[in-house]
Amino acid sequence: MKKKILTAMCCMLTVAALAGCGAAKEDAADSAAAEKAPTIDISDATLLSDGVLNVGCEVGYPPFEDFADDGKTPVGFDIDIITAVADKLGLEVNIINTAWDGIFAGIGVNYDVACSAVTITPERQETMIFSDPYINNYQAVVLMADDDKQISSFNDLNGMSIALQKETTSDILMSDYKSTGTIDVQIVANEKITSCFTQLQNGEVDAVVVDSTVADGYINSSDDFKIAYKDEAEAEQFGIAIGKENTGLQTAINQALKELEEEGYIKETYDYWFGAAAE
Repeated sequence: MKKKILTAMCCMLTVAALAGCGAAKEDAADSAAAEKAPTIDISDATLLSDGVLNVGCEVGYPPFEDFADDGKTPVGFDIDIITAVADKLGLEVNIINTAWDGIFAGIGVNYDVACSAVTITPERQETMIFSDPYINNYQAVVLMADDDKQISSFNDLNGMSIALQKETTSDILMSDYKSTGTIDVQIVANEKITSCFTQLQNGEVDAVVVDSTVADGYINSSDDFKIAYKDEAEAEQFGIAIGKENTGLQTAINQALKELEEEGYIKETYDYWFGAAAE
C-alpha cells in the first residue's frame, strides 16, 4: 500500500521537482563518497585489492566475532573495530572467514590483516607485525554458575578436565602447565570455543580456560556460567596482525586506532559487546 501511494505522489511531481530530486540524489551520492574518502594517508600501504581491506577472521569466537541470526553476516567487537578502521582509511572491508589453525599463514596471501582476538606475543612478532593494542585480556577459568569449586590459581585445576580452543594462548598456557608436571590436567582441545562451553554445560568437562574477554561475553549473555578465576598478574594485549614488511599499512591502522580511541568509539564498542560483566 505504501509503495502505491509513493508511486502516485511521484507521478504528480512537476519537472522542476523531479530535477530537484535528481540533484538531491547527486548530493547524497557525493556525501556517501565523502564518507568513504580516506582521512588517513594510505599511499605507503600494500593492499591485495584496490579500495578494499581484506581481513582474515575466525568467525565463531563470540563476542569478538560471530554470525548474526541470518547465519551469514559477521558481527562482533572485532568486526566493528576493523570496519571502523577501514572507514578511516577510506576502504571497504571484506571479512574472510578462516579457521584459526593457519590464520597467520594467510596474511598477505589471502587477506591483508588478521583481526580475530590475536594476542601479541614475541613468537608471533618474529613472523608478522602488529598494530598498537586495542584491548587488554587475561586468562580465565569458567565454571558452571552452580559449581562450588574454589579456584584461586591455575594450580587448582589439578585433577580436572578442561576444555579450551586449539592453538590459542589458553592452549599454550595449559599445555605448559601439563608438560612441566606442574599440574595433572586432562585437556580437551576444540576447534571452536563454542564447543568448549557446550561441553561444560553438558558436564563433559569440569571447566573452560579461555580469554577473560570471551568469558565476559558469555557471562553477560547467560546466567549459566561464572568466572571462577582470572589471572590478572600480567595482561595480554590484542592487536591487528599485519604482514612483516607492510609497515605502511601498520602506520595507517595505528593512526586510525588512535583516532577511534580519542573519539570514544573503542570504549563505546567495548561496553556494547562486553556489557556489565566486563566492568
